[in-house]
Amino acid sequence: MKRLAVYCGSATPEDPRYIELAYEVGKTLAERSIGTVYGGGRLGLMGAVAKGALEAGGEVIGIIPEALANSEVANHDCSELYTVSGMHERKQRFTDLSDGFVTIPGGVGTMDELWEAMSWAQLGYHSNPVGLLNAFGFYDELIAFNTKMADVGFVRPAHQNILIHAETLPDLLDKMASYQPHTPIFQMKAEQL
Repeated sequence: MKRLAVYCGSATPEDPRYIELAYEVGKTLAERSIGTVYGGGRLGLMGAVAKGALEAGGEVIGIIPEALANSEVANHDCSELYTVSGMHERKQRFTDLSDGFVTIPGGVGTMDELWEAMSWAQLGYHSNPVGLLNAFGFYDELIAFNTKMADVGFVRPAHQNILIHAETLPDLLDKMASYQPHTPIFQMKAEQL
């Protein structure tokens, strides 16, 4: 994995562990010579991821929609900063430039990015690993919900391991490195669906 898209919040929670985690994620990726592709912002967890990677000498590619760039939240310290027309183009660029996806704590936008990466993997728009860093138990309920969707039958057996999760970044990166792509829906026959 040469580059990973990092999905995370632009907010700064009161609990300092979240900013510290984001900084460590960026730093660790850089130390492993993995480039960071992220939302291009300078605030919250986004800014901390970029700062950690940049201070460790890593490549940081930011992708920010015009509306956010124009509101002066863009991080011009990035190795490269792309301004795009909107969120759809932003997420397509994440996919085009990355060899996988790591989601750390965040809010609605972060969830949108995670679920789209999972959906696109299930369909066959990409075959990259989709990782979820469950630091501090932040995503316990989301992991349980994903399991429930599979148990009820809304996630096919072939796709039940798309979401890779771990409580530490080193464990998550190891799992992602050994990910074996599944059979996407686009390659399945009607009787398999």
